[in-house]
Amino acid sequence: MAVTAGALPFNIIHATPGYKKKNADTLKVGLIGCGGRGSGAASQALTADPNVVLHAMGDIFSDQLEKSLNNLKEIHADKANVSPEHQYIGFDAYKKVLASGVDVVILATPPGFRPLHLEAAVEAGKHIFCEKPAAVDGPGIRRILAAVKRAKEKNVSIVSGFCWRFHEPKRATFKKIVDGAIGDVSAVYNTYNTGATYRSWKPENPQLQSAEWQLRNWPFFNWLSGDHIVEQAVHSVDMMSWAFGDKLPLNAIGTGGRQVRTAPQYGHIFDHFAITYEYPGDARGYHFSRQQAGCQGGYAAEAWGNKGKAIADCSRNFHEIKTGKKVWTYNGQQNDMYQTEHNELFAAIRKGNTINQGEALANSSMIAIMGRMAAYTGKKITWEDALNSTEQLGPPADTYSFDLVIPVAEVAMPGITPFK
Repeated sequence: MAVTAGALPFNIIHATPGYKKKNADTLKVGLIGCGGRGSGAASQALTADPNVVLHAMGDIFSDQLEKSLNNLKEIHADKANVSPEHQYIGFDAYKKVLASGVDVVILATPPGFRPLHLEAAVEAGKHIFCEKPAAVDGPGIRRILAAVKRAKEKNVSIVSGFCWRFHEPKRATFKKIVDGAIGDVSAVYNTYNTGATYRSWKPENPQLQSAEWQLRNWPFFNWLSGDHIVEQAVHSVDMMSWAFGDKLPLNAIGTGGRQVRTAPQYGHIFDHFAITYEYPGDARGYHFSRQQAGCQGGYAAEAWGNKGKAIADCSRNFHEIKTGKKVWTYNGQQNDMYQTEHNELFAAIRKGNTINQGEALANSSMIAIMGRMAAYTGKKITWEDALNSTEQLGPPADTYSFDLVIPVAEVAMPGITPFK
């Protein structure tokens, strides 16, 4: 699918002066982060254009890279022949991928590394597919926003991993909402209620202060994942933002905690959140997420306005708008949203256009971080306070090593844990 202006509410698409990648030229892709999502994104990138190759790969774990490469070779035998000299291992692998001659990079490491990697990719002038979320804390988001500004100056594309923005049923549904189909939106309720997190590496012998143990079990540590409201449920938070026309919330209050997932091998993250966001015009956004086995699931966004109601249900792939006695139900084109992300990125590169979704990627990530802050502290958190927070989760990026002893933060206690 070719890129078209206005295809996404937050797209910024324009011609790149002096840049025109010939259709005959081979586009070289670099993969930074060779886990399941990174491998999937690499496969989609290789499908998006007939003349694309996977040129370089980087990960901190050799077994991850090897597994990813073997899987990709089975699917793309002619496009995934990454030479040994372009297989990089270690915390500096991202630098080597960027210096290897790639045109496009996929950033799919745990989110705690995202600001560092996005900054470097922009400075290297590479087009970027950046998985969500953009960062895990306020300082990280500010770094992302600065890099996004720099990307605009350098005409570097940034395509976001908020995949529902590329889903044709949701594009149609949310376009109607934003265009006023249900009137002025006064409330949006969004959910991401799922089972327990699957990831577990050597749970029988948790070594909580070990860098390797934390990195391999990264969803359970907020310096790497941001907690599950930021790492996973941010998809639903993004749909809430979409329904509000990507306006920023004024403040958030909320709750959350650990009821079921309390053993040491689950680090220090919560297993449920409930957040209320206040928006301009006395509107409200309500978020509910949990990762608990055996509970009722739910993955949807519902919006109410003064003319009607809309629902986008991800679990059922059901999209409906009711206004009085009129009911609109989406029955048009279905698509693989993951593939469309890359189709549109590579089509833009071929046409000499740029797509920059970085600011919206940062804002939706920050809304989720703001919700976590409200739940952890039990306080009302304003947008300005959240964005300007000085709390940096985890060790400084320039200290990463497997020799690092990383103390596990205490589980947050609302009313006791301070806002920083």
